[in-house]
Amino acid sequence: MPDVVADGLRVLFCGINPGLMTAATGHHFARPGNRFWPVLHLSGFTPRQMKPAEQRELPSYGLGITNVVARATARADELSAEEYREGGRLLSRKVTALKPRWLAVVGVTAYRAAFDDRKAAVGPQERLIGDTRVWVLPNPSGLNAHWTTATMAQEFARLRAAAQD
Repeated sequence: MPDVVADGLRVLFCGINPGLMTAATGHHFARPGNRFWPVLHLSGFTPRQMKPAEQRELPSYGLGITNVVARATARADELSAEEYREGGRLLSRKVTALKPRWLAVVGVTAYRAAFDDRKAAVGPQERLIGDTRVWVLPNPSGLNAHWTTATMAQEFARLRAAAQD
């Protein structure tokens, strides 16, 4: 699954891994029940709700997308602890090279596993990767019933405000 990246992004969003629909279409967060694209708009990151097929427009807004783990699965719980750890190491190298202002990992469980930080919670983290700050966002998957679209948009908006400073 190719990344949507450029140098010097305001925010590099990082999914857990591609789902099967994403792998089939080549578009990030492509599953119809995934709330990433609606939340991105509702939080003010984009002026309209984009479709997954429009992902290449993201760098024009200072945004990009990558994943912790490259392997596509039906569910994130199919990934091994080692895949997460290796994904965290590769992600750190990618972030060091691209130098986004913020890395936003969508999924606290994925962040904890990739960076061996069992106490991490949604929100800004103390960790820096080079000069890049890190924020953990809720997972926008439709399977994440703990967060509504509205509460998720509020958390994304907190990051958007921080990324404008």
